[in-house]
Amino acid sequence: MASAVLYDRLQFALTATFHYLFPQLTMGLALLLVYFKSRALWGQDEHYNRVARFWTRIFAITFAFGVVTGIPLEFQFGTNWARFANYAGGVIGQTLGMEGLFAFFLESSFLGILLFGEEKFGPRAHWFAALMLLIGSWLSGYFIIVTNAWMQHPVAYTVAANGTLHVTSLWALLTNEWLVWQYPHNMIASVATSAFVMAAVGAYYQLSGVHAAYARTFLSTGVVAAATASLLLIFPTGHGAGRQVFASQPVTGAAFEGVFHTEDGAGIVLVGQPNMETLTIDNSLTVPWVLSLLVYQHAKAEVKGLDAFPRDTWPDNVPLLYYAYHVMIGLGTIFVAITLAALFMLWRRRLSQTTWLLWVLMLSAPFPYIANTAGWMTAELGRQPWLVYGLLRTSEGTSPLVSSGNALFTLLGFLGLYALLGLLFLFAVFHTIHKGPGDAEQSRQAGGAA
Repeated sequence: MASAVLYDRLQFALTATFHYLFPQLTMGLALLLVYFKSRALWGQDEHYNRVARFWTRIFAITFAFGVVTGIPLEFQFGTNWARFANYAGGVIGQTLGMEGLFAFFLESSFLGILLFGEEKFGPRAHWFAALMLLIGSWLSGYFIIVTNAWMQHPVAYTVAANGTLHVTSLWALLTNEWLVWQYPHNMIASVATSAFVMAAVGAYYQLSGVHAAYARTFLSTGVVAAATASLLLIFPTGHGAGRQVFASQPVTGAAFEGVFHTEDGAGIVLVGQPNMETLTIDNSLTVPWVLSLLVYQHAKAEVKGLDAFPRDTWPDNVPLLYYAYHVMIGLGTIFVAITLAALFMLWRRRLSQTTWLLWVLMLSAPFPYIANTAGWMTAELGRQPWLVYGLLRTSEGTSPLVSSGNALFTLLGFLGLYALLGLLFLFAVFHTIHKGPGDAEQSRQAGGAA
């Protein structure tokens, strides 16, 4: 049974991680599309309409793959996690249903209007469609985060006579205090992804000597948005989310930071490897007192270590959780350094001529995806060994009739299928980027518009 749980977890991790590669781009891109459509409408600038049309095509491709890869996640609640679905379906069914009914249909309907072109509906209707696309995509993210926030911090539920959970207050569920930092942190991370991708495409065009006007627009918009998002991810959202974990899940916070032993004036580990045999951090580079100061606003405050909690409540894989957390933090710091350097060169009007920085921006495109994946690994590994924190253990939520062989077989099937889907997606996106925002005549007309 233990191996069946392992394969069930690996399968859900694979499908959820692969699926989230797509909405993290579309949710952030929706915000930038509203910006471009606003510039086009209020500035009467056709250049920004062509920019919006180009990124709408990227959005549509990504959205389609997100839909295809998102469907298996819903089914896995019944196929691989039947006891969890039976136990908590009365709660999570509410938010997942709302995501499909309100957000998905809103998003897909107005995306269709954007794809038809302005000549069908007019510029004001097109701007409104972009706004509704933003609302739909961010509502979709909200309802999914509400579901996850409830699993991290259960609220507004009652236990029925048959042992299942039911919602006592929909409003309390939708305003779970865990959302205060998790939702903005997640959505700003999606803006960072889309902004880095946009800047990378602009850098590629600039280095290739094509679509010069579009390259400048993509670079300027992408760099400004990426710099803003990167700073907000660290403070206040990242800082607030970290303090929230220490307040509600202190054992998780200790595992994040590799604090094995309770101490006053705990330092923050910059570099080091957790040793589960000695319960220490090997080869550590630690800045003293900083962790206590960040979490409790006092340099000498006590930070509880893992030794303060029963071993069976520790996260299942402390080293993996520790590394995922530090990868997320490390990449976030690198993002700030890259974007501030690019912002400075943009202010000096030298970004387009700074070849080395253009290469850095272009090659940075995959790293927000890695950071987002590490962030979700941090959240989900940190919640272990619980499916619903403090209420239902992961080992108690699987489907009892699904064997380890069945779970492994479908896991391998998903690996093969998603490898093909990933290649198809890359081909479609690279083809769209290679084709460019407009034809040669449009590019010449827009030459000075950025």
